Order: sequence, then C-alpha cells, then structure tokens
Amino acid sequence: MILSSIALLMCATISNVIWIILVAFRGGFWHSNQFLLPVISPLKNPPEIVVIIPARNEEMTIGHAINSLQRQNYGGKFSIIVTNDNSEDGTLTAAKIAAQGNDNLLIIDGINLPNGWTGKMWAIAQAVEVARKKFSGASYYLLTDADIFHHPENLSELVAKAQSGNLDLVSLMVKLRCNSTWENLLIPAFVFFFQKLYPFPWVNNPKKNYAGAAGGCMLVNCRALERAGGIAIIKNQIIDDCALAKLLKKSGPIWLGLSPSTVSLRGYDKLANIWHMVCRTAFVQLNHSNLKLLGTLMGMFFIYIVPLLAIFAGFLSLDITLLSLGVAASAMMVIAYTPTLRLYTRPAWESCLLPISALLYSVMTIDSARRYWAGTAPSWKGRVNIK
Repeated sequence: MILSSIALLMCATISNVIWIILVAFRGGFWHSNQFLLPVISPLKNPPEIVVIIPARNEEMTIGHAINSLQRQNYGGKFSIIVTNDNSEDGTLTAAKIAAQGNDNLLIIDGINLPNGWTGKMWAIAQAVEVARKKFSGASYYLLTDADIFHHPENLSELVAKAQSGNLDLVSLMVKLRCNSTWENLLIPAFVFFFQKLYPFPWVNNPKKNYAGAAGGCMLVNCRALERAGGIAIIKNQIIDDCALAKLLKKSGPIWLGLSPSTVSLRGYDKLANIWHMVCRTAFVQLNHSNLKLLGTLMGMFFIYIVPLLAIFAGFLSLDITLLSLGVAASAMMVIAYTPTLRLYTRPAWESCLLPISALLYSVMTIDSARRYWAGTAPSWKGRVNIK
C-alpha cells in the first residue's frame, strides 16, 4: 500500500511537470489565438488564383463548397478546377449543377492511380498540371477539400496574409462540425491535440524547425511549389498537408491558423466515422514506430489519466499532497483546453471530459497500429496507396 502510494505520488508529480512544460514552454499552443486578420480595404493588384478541389464521392457537399467559392469577394481573377476522382456517386452531377452559369470552373476526370501515389495527391497533381497549362499566370493555388464552405472574404484574407509576410504557404485549420454527441466529445479534443503536436506559433516562426498545415484549406505559392519539386515529391504521403508544409518551409516561411468562419461540412455523427479518420493516420504520424507508440500511450496516461487517479486516491486516503497534485494538474488541463472549447462554443466544464477523449484517441491509435501490423494499407476514400 505504501509503495503504491509513493508510485502514484511520483506519477502525479511527473504529470504536473509535464503540464507546466506544456503550458509554459510549448509556444503557447493552447491559447488558440492564431487567426487571419480581416481585410479592411480591397487588395491592390490581387494576384490570380487557381482553386484545386480533389473530389471523390462527395455528392452531398461539393455543390455547397463550389457555391461558397463562387461567392468570394475577391477582386482578382480566380478559377476552379475540380478533379472528379472516379466517384461512384453523384459527385460529378452535383459539381456540374454548381458550375452552371460560371465560366471559371473546370471539371476534369481523374485517370487511374499510378503506383506509388496516394489517391488525393494524384487527384491534386492532375489539377496542378492542367492549371500550369491553362492558367500559367496564376500566383497561388488554393488546395481545398470538397467539403469546405469558405466564408466570402476567405480568399482575400488568405492572399493578404501571404503577401504581407511573403509566405509560401498559408493554411487554415477550418472549423470542424461539432453538433452530435461524439463530435462534441472528440472534435475539440482533436483540434487541441493537433495544436499541441504542431504548436501554431512555432510553425509560424521561420526560426523554428516546426512545420504543419491543415489540408482542408492551403494557399500555396505556385513558384515555391515548383522550386520544391512539385506535388510529386510528396506523392506517397498519407499526412500530405504536413508533408507539404515541411517541404515548403525548407526554403520559405509558412503560416498556420484557425478559422471560426470557414467550416467543414463533413459530419461525424457516429464514433466509427471519427475512429476511421484517426486510424488512417495515427500510426503513420508515429512513423510506424512501436517505441513511439509506447511513448505516446505513456504520455497520454501521465498527462490525462494520472491527475484523475491522484484526485480519486487522494480523496479516499485523505492524502492532501496527492489530492493537491491531482487538482493542480487538472486545473492546468482545464486552463489549457478552455480556449479551444470556446472556439467551438462549448462550455468550459467539458474540459473535464478531456481524459475520456484522450483515452478514446489512445485506443484509436492502438487500433491504427493493429491495422498496420495486419497489413491494411491506409487509403483516401477507398483509393489505396500502392508502394
């Protein structure tokens, strides 16, 4: 009993040390304060943009995504290229309906996936090749998904940010849908964990060796992409957005932020939907390393589970020191998580549910590793990466 109390006391101390490091020394990631500034006056000489949308089986959202782009208050020329990547539903029809009356939208049919390419990267690469030939005067590509609804000033704000900082990449973690019970529990936590993994202020600091991006909305400097070798350099990457950010930051500054008004239309009503999303990339993020998997699971345990165990054990045993350590670590967790909850208009008390979210994400990560060990290849909407 004494040994177990001492062990838990040590674990609670370690948990507090980790939380102090996270809160005080990890770039202030938890502030969730990296946002684009509104454009007060029209841009002078706005550059030409080509919007690229890889689409596969997106009939429910692609029309809304295209319409939101058509309604942009952007003073410059912009065109839209949709790659219909062998969709098996009404994606093509929905895109054509949205394109009616608009002469700046081009729909191309994706061809068979070559060896060594992921489905999404191949769909983007085909659109980029068309853009180079038909819109050679473009300065930027906007790589976006078929489920993203862009608020009317999004293009202007992205370009203004890119030009003001001479940035090669401006990316937004769009606001994910947060309506269902599972979304309320897991989506803000997902965004919090992403910010912890890629501290946005460090990504945005040219002197820091951190690079990250969110694939739903990425404004890319065309010349910078060509200098880096093009999409083909990252053709086999599952976490392609962060791979692109890493590639571009080698030669120029990038920026990653949050958005309260450009949103994802994709719903995750069932736990299985979120589970599949995480399993696709979690073990890839760990470079398929069993050692990193063990370290990640231990980290999640110390950061999120130990404080609760300390509070519970300290309360039952009337151990004030253990109880205080548990409360202190939990308080730092609440302080750190609340800004992300505020972004998603969720009540602050839901920060107390973060350990449950962390436990579920840990199990998802284990399942991601299990799938890899079983030989299940990650895919983009059924388009399997062939190595």
